[in-house]
Amino acid sequence: MRRLVLASDNPGKLREFRQLCEPLGVTIIPQSEWGITAAEEPYCTFVENALAKARHASRASGLPAFADDSGICVAALGGAPGVRSARFAEVSGETQDARNNAKLIEMLVDKTDRSAHYTCVIVLVRHAGDPEPLIAEGRWEGEILAEPRGSGGFGYDPYFFVPALNQSAAELPAHEKNRISHRGKALARLAEKLGKTD
Repeated sequence: MRRLVLASDNPGKLREFRQLCEPLGVTIIPQSEWGITAAEEPYCTFVENALAKARHASRASGLPAFADDSGICVAALGGAPGVRSARFAEVSGETQDARNNAKLIEMLVDKTDRSAHYTCVIVLVRHAGDPEPLIAEGRWEGEILAEPRGSGGFGYDPYFFVPALNQSAAELPAHEKNRISHRGKALARLAEKLGKTD
């Protein structure tokens, strides 16, 4: 599989996946190039949402497709925002990340436990009805800052602090973030599984 349809319209994810997949010799084609609309994400788990998105993109394109569902899970909020991370503040457009972050910080004002982790589940289907999709998961531990740091990344990255590096995810160079992030770990595991199926 040298061409894969990415079931996402998120430019940040597309950029990261292209950087991550380049060494594998895999060309990532965003679903928008096929005129594919975003799939519904009605489920309460990352794996179910990723599978629904991958099947939808594969069915519409006739090509192998993959999707990730990822989000930030905050201990003091019972794992929220979780699968609702991208829609946490119920807005869309250019202000979405800012509003999501503002809501998260507001909900943590009186909390002492700031521990959190990013989760990413990637699902790859060889065709829409694939009975054995490849599933890979990655997790990245950290904590939530009260103030943003850095200008890189996207989403919650300016507030996601990695104690071992004394930096936020938004302060890390792209190549370093891709190596240690939840998405980077999940993709490395997916590449491993792909190698075993080739």
